[in-house]
Amino acid sequence: MTRDIHAYLAQFEDIPGTRVFTAARARQGYWLNQFAMSLMKPENRERWKADERDYLEAWKLTDAQKAAVLVRDYNQMLDLGGNIYFLSKIFATDGISFAEAVSTMTDMSFAEYRAMMNAGGRSPDGNRSIREGR
Repeated sequence: MTRDIHAYLAQFEDIPGTRVFTAARARQGYWLNQFAMSLMKPENRERWKADERDYLEAWKLTDAQKAAVLVRDYNQMLDLGGNIYFLSKIFATDGISFAEAVSTMTDMSFAEYRAMMNAGGRSPDGNRSIREGR
């Protein structure tokens, strides 16, 4: 049985609020993720904090990726090929926790997000398929 890889991967685009990190996203976000990983070095964090725009110019990011980074739009960064584990270097450099950064990707405040997660997380009802609305 031969499977059409493109049809298979397209299914991942139907999960509400989820961006599966596929090979295509990895290629799209290569430089975005490389930039984020550069923040692991103290000297790069200092350069970044001193002038974010100038630091970004050293990387082959698209204009859309640069704009998303500068306003810390993590959902947009994910759409543009970012990997959350690489992007975590940005919010760690900003001094915010993983949970706080992830809460910005929801329609909730950090307190609401934390309470929802402590209560067991988001219900899967209505969060299974964009196409089918379920």
